[in-house]
Amino acid sequence: MALHADVAALVADAGVLGVDVDAAVEDEHVRVRVYCEAVTAVAASCRPDAERRIVALILRDPVSSVAKTAIVQLVDEVAKRAGDPGGFQRWAAGLLPELQSSKAGVHGEFVRRRVHDWSVYLAIEEGRTPTPAELAGTTPWMQRMLAERATGLPVLELLAESGGTRKVRNIARHRAGALTRGR
Repeated sequence: MALHADVAALVADAGVLGVDVDAAVEDEHVRVRVYCEAVTAVAASCRPDAERRIVALILRDPVSSVAKTAIVQLVDEVAKRAGDPGGFQRWAAGLLPELQSSKAGVHGEFVRRRVHDWSVYLAIEEGRTPTPAELAGTTPWMQRMLAERATGLPVLELLAESGGTRKVRNIARHRAGALTRGR
């Protein structure tokens, strides 16, 4: 019964319409879709208070992987809309109390790493080159994304030299070479 109330509150807070709350309670696949719709809507509305309420509700889900998927989606949505790394970090700091709670479990660390990844990415987008240690602290997922998307030669050269996987190093080396030849 608590899950039903949580899903209903989450849907109402996010303003998501046409959700069959009973179906979401019964099926975790439906529920994760509902959660992802809700976090996308709330992230677009730029209401940090609503985001924190929704995270608290999602963390009470009995299936921890469902909660992790939805919260990571929220972090990704907010990061993609962030104007600067400082603003994103301030936003993330508001979520830290929830992520440090016992309800976050082992997935709290995964979400914290995703926040770190996006902080490094946004700093690079702003024109800063990360240190080798900062780059090493990012996940393979973020290193690959940076190798595929970064436009600055220093970042690509750093990834080509010290990326965590051969694939990342090869992508970065290829893109750095193309940039150098295009000058």
